[in-house]
Amino acid sequence: MNSRTIIYSIGSFIIYFFIQILVLKNLVLFGTAFCFLYVLFLLLLPIELKTIPLMILAFLLGFSIDIFYDSLGFHTASAVMLAFLRKPWLNLITPTGGYDPNTPPSVLNMSFSWFFVYSFPLILVHHLTFFFIDNLGTSMYLSLLYKTLSSAAFTFIMGIIIQALFYKKKRGI
Repeated sequence: MNSRTIIYSIGSFIIYFFIQILVLKNLVLFGTAFCFLYVLFLLLLPIELKTIPLMILAFLLGFSIDIFYDSLGFHTASAVMLAFLRKPWLNLITPTGGYDPNTPPSVLNMSFSWFFVYSFPLILVHHLTFFFIDNLGTSMYLSLLYKTLSSAAFTFIMGIIIQALFYKKKRGI
């Protein structure tokens, strides 16, 4: 990663953090669908980023959000789980030609179908981890699945909208 990418990532970290705690904290659709848009920050980091630095970033982001949500580490555990599984998932879905270096894995740089296969399972794992920890000790598994699926769909749709509005396609040489 070059210095421009690092500065861009720090700015993105701050923007996603503030949007999550100031705007999306109180946004719940139908009492079940929560939007955890900060997950998009972790998903859109460059593909060549190693697992340990990604897990450290996920820990910092999740812990910062947990402080404002008063959620006792739910976001931290979920974000670190996503960061841990991101690289093996990317290796599993690698196309035959590989990935272009320094290209963020966004809808505009890849395709919608590739981004869906890449991001939706990871968002689903993040949300499943979050709501499982939240419901630990209760036997409300049907509501856990309903919250997980609706929140994952809501987060994915919001992520597509944010990318369409604010991201530019990275041009190759």
